[in-house]
Amino acid sequence: MARAVSRVARPGGPGAGAAALDDPGLVAASLDDPEAFGELFRRHAPRLHAYVRRRLGSTLAEDVVAETFAVAFRERRRFDGRSAFGAWLWGIAAKQIARHHRQETRMYRAFAKSAVDPAEDGVAELASDRAAAAAHGPRLARALASLKPKDRDALLLLAWGEMSYAEIAATLDLPLGTVKAKIHRARTKLRAALPEEDDHG
Repeated sequence: MARAVSRVARPGGPGAGAAALDDPGLVAASLDDPEAFGELFRRHAPRLHAYVRRRLGSTLAEDVVAETFAVAFRERRRFDGRSAFGAWLWGIAAKQIARHHRQETRMYRAFAKSAVDPAEDGVAELASDRAAAAAHGPRLARALASLKPKDRDALLLLAWGEMSYAEIAATLDLPLGTVKAKIHRARTKLRAALPEEDDHG
């Protein structure tokens, strides 16, 4: 599967004209010229890979991203352009990540016990600096492990995916108000897991 995607995404595959097209234009072009889809891979894969690596660790990230693009390529005729291609793609990725929900939860629980973040720039990055990460990272990981999967998705798309509430709603195919409620609930749980800042300075 990954090989099929990498063939489509091979540098020099699509012509120089592909780079000038917007995302919906590339999807349309790829119906006649499958190699045009490679430009979409180049545009979106790095950010998506970084996000998935934070969620699932390096081992699974490449497979999840490859499968996400393979599904998007197979189903590209279903992309109707009503939402942004990025939101549609990340929605596919969210479903792929959900298949590894237990692995992600185990990873957070392992971090909570060992204080060693299995994703190099994963949970600890939610803390503001290395000292805070060392002190609070395990508690944060335990709190993330306890979140409902959709609440965790919404929160981490905001924190690590750097998406707006509207983009998260489009990605998860949820109403905007539901997304806001999920993020509020998740933030409340994370705050409760961390001690109050020391004011004694």
